[in-house]
Amino acid sequence: MKLLLVEDSQRLRDTLARGLRAAGFTVDVAADGVEANGFLAGFDYDFVLLDLGLPRMDGLSVLRAMPAGGARPRVLVLSARDQVNDRVEALNAGADDYLVKPFAFEEVLARLHALARRPAETRADVLEHAGIKLDARAHEASFNGQRLNLTPREFALLELLLRHRGRVFARAAILERIAGSESDASDRSIEVLVFGLRRKLSEAGCEDVVENRRGAGYLIR
Repeated sequence: MKLLLVEDSQRLRDTLARGLRAAGFTVDVAADGVEANGFLAGFDYDFVLLDLGLPRMDGLSVLRAMPAGGARPRVLVLSARDQVNDRVEALNAGADDYLVKPFAFEEVLARLHALARRPAETRADVLEHAGIKLDARAHEASFNGQRLNLTPREFALLELLLRHRGRVFARAAILERIAGSESDASDRSIEVLVFGLRRKLSEAGCEDVVENRRGAGYLIR
């Protein structure tokens, strides 16, 4: 799952980004509200972790500028502002949850998982197709009950293709979705990634699930 982390403290930003990536998230980072707006305009995210006291453009303004509707990411505010009116204002501006600093990283993960479970969220935690079972929350995948030992990026690729079955993803689109905008990965690395995923699926007995549309990209039908 892809997440935008918006935090002006470099120390906290780096710590959170490192932990979230280790937990399986693809993370982009922004240090102020204007930079966050640029990311939100150019990329799709599942979650946004948003500080309120940001330079150039504050977090409430970022919230209010975000589109309403189904494509909108879930927003978890992380703020030192601990007054009730601060929480109410953020929630009224469009935040889905609010966590006061200082906080434990484990609670951030728990809040994100809780947001993903909300009934209004159309995203399924468990995806199943052609004998493949992928549990996004547990970060586990299997074929006919046999566990697939996938790397984090192989797992993210499989989730992307299963979640959007029938849609063709070009290499550049896969790169943006699973590697993040700061990654130095290349189109060639996506070819290697697809090869590795196909090989592990084949070894488990799952053949020809990931299709290559020459000149277009990859999909699972």
